[in-house]
Amino acid sequence: MAFQFPAYHAPDFTEERFQQSPDAAWALCERDGVAPEGYHSTSMYPEYYKLNGQWTLAPESRMDSSVVWRTDGGLDVVENRNLRKGDRVILGRTENGEQGIFMHSTGFVEPGHELEDRFVFRTGRSRETSYTRDYDRLVELLRYEKDHGNIVWVMGPAFAFDADARRAMQLLIENGYAHGLLAGNALATHDLEGALLHTALGQDIYTQQSMPNGHYNHLDTINKVRRSGSIRQFIEDYRIDNGIMYAAVKKDLPFVLGGSIRDDGPLPEVIGDVYEAQSAMRELVKKSTTVICLATMLHTIATGNMTPSFRVLPDGSVRPVYLYCVDADEFVVNKLLDRGSLSATTMVTNVQDFIRNVARGLGLM
Repeated sequence: MAFQFPAYHAPDFTEERFQQSPDAAWALCERDGVAPEGYHSTSMYPEYYKLNGQWTLAPESRMDSSVVWRTDGGLDVVENRNLRKGDRVILGRTENGEQGIFMHSTGFVEPGHELEDRFVFRTGRSRETSYTRDYDRLVELLRYEKDHGNIVWVMGPAFAFDADARRAMQLLIENGYAHGLLAGNALATHDLEGALLHTALGQDIYTQQSMPNGHYNHLDTINKVRRSGSIRQFIEDYRIDNGIMYAAVKKDLPFVLGGSIRDDGPLPEVIGDVYEAQSAMRELVKKSTTVICLATMLHTIATGNMTPSFRVLPDGSVRPVYLYCVDADEFVVNKLLDRGSLSATTMVTNVQDFIRNVARGLGLM
């Protein structure tokens, strides 16, 4: 049976309340990077704006940005720092139509149906929760998205500390179950350390035995990559044949490595400017239809903030964007539980077990 998304139900704008709504107000941006007073701030949900008497869906959204009404009639969701003088910025602080703005948070819900039996998160998830159904649905989703969607993985360094987890993620990338990768310096560094020296932070990635002077291993790896000039050249220079970054380079998988103030090195590809890194991350997120965040709280929160709950397809139809958050810490996954139905599925488990289960479910291991 072919994978099926829940149908999207657009608002009925023939209703009197929408007919009686005024056009959305707007004001000119007077200074680069500064929104006008009273600007409307966006959510991850579909949002419609009444302009010239017509309700129009902004095709791309994210949390905490402004909406610019272009002269050609198009609507762009723009981070406030990227606003430019002269932009026509939508104003309004209510979202039920009173100011010509309507946020549609239930578009994927069948009228009269409850959400519990749908592809959604469930509140109160913990280590004791059964995730069998979630794995089955994720495997089904990934099989569909491989050829019809865009899967972005957001990864913390925990994968690099386990031989089987590295192998599982390598197989997922090599077999087409990844279209983008977001991570930091640590994931790439320890994965390349594992490929070169079979250690992560000086511990063997299979036996967990500490190596003599092993605390130098990741520093030596960074130094070698910097000497090579790039991760791709390092892989060639040292004949690397395994790991996550190896698979990403081999498959020309686009990746963004966002820097941190605590980074060693860093690797040449790591983006040290936080706003440049955010913009690069969003370019990958804009293409995504499924986003899976794994054992990285700050990258997860950042990615969640820039990921919409929907995607407008070329034929004009609207489909959901699936967001997963997987972490051994309940606090981390609960950070995303308020993102709304059909936008976040959370699983409390260690990501090494998670990724092996996914790879096995797909028949890769």
